Amino acid sequence: MSTQTMTDKLFTIRYKCDDVSHLAIKDEAVCARCAGKSCNSFCPAEVYSWDEAAKTNHVAYENCVECGTCRIACASDNVAWVYPKGGYGISYRFG
Repeated sequence: MSTQTMTDKLFTIRYKCDDVSHLAIKDEAVCARCAGKSCNSFCPAEVYSWDEAAKTNHVAYENCVECGTCRIACASDNVAWVYPKGGYGISYRFG
């Protein structure tokens, strides 16, 4: 049996990227006060990354697999998440 990394599995999906993000940080000040910065580790697609110099959370929405983890796991409810508009987003396929 073959062992694949998460990155290998994420590479198999198809995604049509919109120019407008469907993800947003509601308030950067909340992120700055957050001790755990858990959003940087709970996302399987590594969408969120903390920029210590700028004190902001970078959101790479282009990587999002639309699992919804971020809207549930942020203890401060500081992530605005909606599905991408019609025709954009992820296309899963079997195999």
